Parts: sequence; C-alpha cells; structure tokens
Amino acid sequence: MKIPKRIQPLVDEGLVDEVLRPLMSGKEADVYVVRCGDDVRCAKIYKEAEKRSFKQAVQYREGRKSRNSRRARAMEKGSKFGRNEQENSWQNAEVDALFRLAYAGVRVPQPYGCFDGVLLMELITDDQGYVAPRLNDITLTSEQAIEQHKSVIKDVQRMLCVGLIHGDLSEFNVLLDSHGPVIIDLPQAVDAAANNNAKRMLERDVNNMTRYYGQFAPELLTSKYAKEMWALFESGKLNPESELTGKFKESTKTADVNSVLAEIEAAFDEEQERKERIREAEEG
Repeated sequence: MKIPKRIQPLVDEGLVDEVLRPLMSGKEADVYVVRCGDDVRCAKIYKEAEKRSFKQAVQYREGRKSRNSRRARAMEKGSKFGRNEQENSWQNAEVDALFRLAYAGVRVPQPYGCFDGVLLMELITDDQGYVAPRLNDITLTSEQAIEQHKSVIKDVQRMLCVGLIHGDLSEFNVLLDSHGPVIIDLPQAVDAAANNNAKRMLERDVNNMTRYYGQFAPELLTSKYAKEMWALFESGKLNPESELTGKFKESTKTADVNSVLAEIEAAFDEEQERKERIREAEEG
C-alpha cells in the first residue's frame, strides 16, 4: 500500500521496511500494521491537536512537569513554540508510560520508540496470530469475566503504584490475547499525585471496567475497588502485592470545617512569610 506521509521518514531511516495495511482510525491517532525486519509491529500516528476529538486534554496534562523551564513557560503562554512543545509532551507521554508500566509488570504493548509523532510498538495478537480483539467485541462466561476483571484491577493497581492512572480506561481500549487483557491507549495517562482530577479518573476507570465485566458476572457490580485502592494510595500503604478485597466502608464522620479552614489559613500565612523572607533576601 501507499506509505503514509508521516511514516515515510521512518522508512527512509530504516526503522520501518513496509507498511502492510491500516489497522484503525481513532479519536487521537491512526494506526497501521508495519513490518520492521522480521517483526510485524504497529505504527501509531498521532493526529494534530486541531484534528483530535479527545476532549478536555488540559485536565489530563495537569501535573505533568517539563524539565526545561523555557519549554514550561512557553507551554503556559501558549505560543507557537509552546503549542509544539505541548504536542510533543502529549505524544511522548504514551511512550514514557508504556516503558514505565511494562517495567512494573502491567500488561501493555511493548514500545520501541516515538519518532516525530509516530509511535512504534508491539502488535498484540491472538493465539492464531490475528490482531487481538477489543473487549467490546467479546462475549464472556461469568468465570472468564471474574478472572479478567481481577487481572485488570491488578494492572490498575500496579499503575497506581508507579504513580499513573490511565484516565480513559474502558472496554474500547483493552485488547484480549491468549494470556488475558492488555491495556492500550495511554497518551492521556494522569499523574496520580499531581493531578487534582486523579481520584475521580481512577474511579471512572475502575467503574467502567466493573460495569463491562458486571454484565457477565453481576456480583462484581457491588465491588468498590477504586475507593479501596485510593484510600491505600493516599495513606502510603498501597503496593503491588497489596491484597484488595473490593470492599470499602465509607466514613460517616462529619468533617470539621473550622479545623480545615484554620489549616488553610495557617498554610497561607506560612507561605506569605516565606515569600517575604525571599523578598528581603533578594533586596539584601
């Protein structure tokens, strides 16, 4: 087939030998099946910001840090350079997340690198060698649903242990190979400690998967893995070996609003004092 314009530089550099066929077109990227030497892989071409239909990207980027202060300032100002840097950050977030998660034992495609907005990664296949189906195309028995739900929850737990939340997890971005579920599509991965939306996104991810598997195993629908997981994470007690029960007792204790306001005021006063000391030091 004709080589897509964005993949041509990878062919010129010898990273891709042949484009075999298109695999899918999504809200954020187009994916092709390519040959790299003797291996068949995926080439994911990220769409430009104005062509993406992924909503509310800003809330996903919250908390992401740029090591380069000039780039960070440009991204904040929204200059042309800054917008380009934001795009690079969005694209590189997925390959960075894939490397981190693969190392942590999460079932994700093996990444091979991101080159000018094209991510090369492993092609997930079934035991016949065909492209693995998405969960939304699968019908399961109750036993299979319970087993796979447990596997996905464990991977979400491992993700949270390395400080990441998928942010858009559902049956549409989980593949099923002969060994079980494989999580895909991570450019919007959320920093669990630095993003104010992290808890809500974790709950949405877990609840999406529970609802999907719950249609085959209704007993899963009463589980509360997200709340249990987040409580352990907040208290510093979550680790990859933590045994989750799916049960969580909501606190009925009334919040002491006055104490909270007093703490906020004290923190504000402390910050003002710190700024004043810095100002005095600079003037001195």
